[in-house]
Amino acid sequence: MTTTTIPKKDIYADVTQSIIEALEQGGRPWLRPWKNAHDLGVIPLPLRHDGTIYRGINVLMLWNAALKKGYLSPHWMTFKQAKALGGSVRKGEKSARVVYANSFEKVEQNQNGDEEKKEIFYMKGYAVFNANQVEGLADDYSIVPEISHNFDERIAKAELFFARLGADIRHGGNRAWYSHEHDYIRVPLFEAFHSAASYAATLAHESIHWTRHPSRLGRSFGQLRKGDKGYAQEELVAEIGAAFFCAHLGIASEIQADHAPYIASWLQALRQDKRYIFRAASHAQQAVDYLLELGGK
Repeated sequence: MTTTTIPKKDIYADVTQSIIEALEQGGRPWLRPWKNAHDLGVIPLPLRHDGTIYRGINVLMLWNAALKKGYLSPHWMTFKQAKALGGSVRKGEKSARVVYANSFEKVEQNQNGDEEKKEIFYMKGYAVFNANQVEGLADDYSIVPEISHNFDERIAKAELFFARLGADIRHGGNRAWYSHEHDYIRVPLFEAFHSAASYAATLAHESIHWTRHPSRLGRSFGQLRKGDKGYAQEELVAEIGAAFFCAHLGIASEIQADHAPYIASWLQALRQDKRYIFRAASHAQQAVDYLLELGGK
């Protein structure tokens, strides 16, 4: 595959700036504010030309690009891949960017003069086009993957999945949270939600928090009290992770009602640290991988 190498600092800066712009405009790059009849409000996970699901930061980057341009197909490909599939990118179409991260070993001398191996990480960026920008492709590339229109069936599958996690889920009260100290999830009664999808989306969000326990992923950002920077970072991971998780489950993700105060903290962190969103997306992907493996999906 032919790729265009982009300096690492430009990748971090450009991706971060796109997230900042979306948040400043009141949106979330991981949520769509409208619902289409054919996909029932579920944002499909972006796919490579061969059907492989993109992961981590690439999901956010391609969701953001699709939302800006209104692309409906989940398929993305390079210029060369489109040509190999019998298609051609329409003249004047602008590409989106994805990244490829890897590492290699380098032998260096330490202070004692001994040779030691060091792992060097690097990141490359390359251009891709949505199938909606390409002419001559098979119809399959322009069609959103089928999601059951049987709402009860999708919700039933989601509830079965949550049951398989084995989490201590307790019902009652008028808000949802995860107790890290006592390791349980608390959500209001099912009847308190305005829809079954809202109930499932809330469970998805709290399940991402549940993965941070030391007996699971042991994720910690030094949270000391509610509302501090550590909590804001964990909430960003949970929002992104819940969006990824809901896409896997075939249900629509939702903005948490009490998250508005975190936006200012996210914006400040993004402006100060180009790698902030990359780390959040990585932690979110790890959490989703853990849940999917545990739930057997």
